[in-house]
Amino acid sequence: MPDSDYPLVVAANRDEFYHRPSTSPTAICSDPLIVAPRDLEAGGTWFGVNGKGLVAAITNIPDRNAIGSRRPARRRGRAGS
Repeated sequence: MPDSDYPLVVAANRDEFYHRPSTSPTAICSDPLIVAPRDLEAGGTWFGVNGKGLVAAITNIPDRNAIGSRRPARRRGRAGS
């Protein structure tokens, strides 16, 4: 819980693909400092924080009715397609 040392606590989980391997949050860039986990299959991330405390998170709400009815959406970390 937040306290004087940590006045704000932010957490996010990865709802889409629990089975996909990922790393723990680590420095993925040093200038500027960015700390985030990595999806080891696609190479992207869904949550991160920079050295100044800016937090970014991506959330997905899949349209279960559209599964199989159209080409799959492009995923984070996948260049090109």
